[in-house]
Amino acid sequence: MLLFRRRRERAHALVREAVRTGFTVADRRLPVAESAKVLLRKAFPDHWSFLLGEIALYSFVVLLLTGTWLTLFFEPGTKQAPYQGSYVPLVGLPVSAAYDSTVHISFEIRGGLLLRQMHHWAALLFVAAIGVHMLRIFFTGSFRRPREANWMIGILLFMLALLEGFCGYSLPDDLLSGTGLRTAHTIVMSIPVVGTYLAFFLWDGSFPGHLLNQRLYIMHVLFVPGALIALVTLHLILVVYLKHTQWSGPGRTNGNVVGQPMFPHFVAKSSGLFFLVTALLAALGAVAQINPVWAYGPFRPDQVSTGAQPDWYVGFLEGAMRLTPRWETSAAGHTVMWNVFLPTVVLPGVLFALLFCYPLFERWVTGDRGERHLCDRPRDVPVRTAFGVAAVVAYAVLLAAGGNDVTAFSFRLSVNTLTWLFRVGFFVFPVVAFAVTKRLCLALQSHERQVLTQGEETGEVTQEVHGAMGPGHAPTDPRRLYRFLVRDLPAPEPPPGPGARRRQRLRAALNSWYFRHRVALPATPEQRRHIEEVLAQPERKTP
Repeated sequence: MLLFRRRRERAHALVREAVRTGFTVADRRLPVAESAKVLLRKAFPDHWSFLLGEIALYSFVVLLLTGTWLTLFFEPGTKQAPYQGSYVPLVGLPVSAAYDSTVHISFEIRGGLLLRQMHHWAALLFVAAIGVHMLRIFFTGSFRRPREANWMIGILLFMLALLEGFCGYSLPDDLLSGTGLRTAHTIVMSIPVVGTYLAFFLWDGSFPGHLLNQRLYIMHVLFVPGALIALVTLHLILVVYLKHTQWSGPGRTNGNVVGQPMFPHFVAKSSGLFFLVTALLAALGAVAQINPVWAYGPFRPDQVSTGAQPDWYVGFLEGAMRLTPRWETSAAGHTVMWNVFLPTVVLPGVLFALLFCYPLFERWVTGDRGERHLCDRPRDVPVRTAFGVAAVVAYAVLLAAGGNDVTAFSFRLSVNTLTWLFRVGFFVFPVVAFAVTKRLCLALQSHERQVLTQGEETGEVTQEVHGAMGPGHAPTDPRRLYRFLVRDLPAPEPPPGPGARRRQRLRAALNSWYFRHRVALPATPEQRRHIEEVLAQPERKTP
């Protein structure tokens, strides 16, 4: 025992000496010690909403791990051959190499079906987490200076995630994914003038072609993942460099970050979240069937699967196409299919352009050029919150419209009636949602004013000397009081003079509309002075 103990101690000493030597060698050539000291002691605010971005990151890690394993067994290609695998209902049917390898992974590779379904669930979770994370950033105003570039990187990440998901969804070459590729071919063909040439180039001929599957495979396993890894890395570097946003609270100002250090607290909690995300995806892959390609059958150009529905993140495009009336224009030998081009090319193009430029638009409207490191509460900025809710409602209408045939069949309704309901709802429901959300935000502000002036209700009923009865009140909790009063809301600018340019008048009108509806909260002079100190611009160190 003594001999083994000495050997173990000697081995530990050799490892410690090797680590110390390696660190010294690296630190003499690179700023390792200095960077590690700054990074490991970096503060991370502790709030559940900040975990949404981490969920997206860890689902992306699971995607990379499971996707790497799947590439060892997947064979892209559309060359047809009789199926001779273990799934009896398909034996003898002509299938492509891609479809054959997908079924082979699912039934003949140990753990293949589990990892395939984990990969698909991770893709859905990845896109969903990015979307919810971006909503959190939008509603809290965390896209403002100095994070405009990081917001734009997030938009690019979301777009690439959609492309990556579509490429992977199309690879198995089953009847469902083939229906999606047929729709994609129609979308490309609808682009005026260049659409037919572009479709011929992508599909290497007329639909269904023979090279698109290999090209999608290269895009799915090489180009798009490489771009995603690069953008995720840049996004995380900017998060570390620009500091993390935080909710207002005692001790938290616009110039500091209050939270737990990266090591060991944040690393421990974040590692636990990674294992929880992985476990959730493994459980879903084990018990929740998804994308059973053997049930859909191999792709046939002359067939369409019944009740075909795309993954949810592109379902809004399907719904937009179903709601757009038939409309075509022929001129100079070219036919423009407006009923396809407008909902699938123009609509998403306008949507992502608005998302990309919104930080610049809000900065121009508000005239705010300062740095903002404290999160806005959605109720404090009613117009921005109402815009976000209206956009979510419009997306929900399009997503529901993408399955109008399934809904009509399930509830025995008329497809035409549902289509017209969704058409009207696409224009009416977002407007109603905007108005209701704005009024709710103002009502919540009015409630906070009541709490500040009268105190919090205790649940007890008191009776005064002369007989009047009313609810009892207690002083407001200091933390809640702090959260109510610390609001970074610029006052509406005065209207410009009669000689102002049209651009100035437009900006003044938008500024007034954006900020004039709000509820003023009572505060003492001392409280106002403290609020100004909290919201003061951070000091910049001069070299």
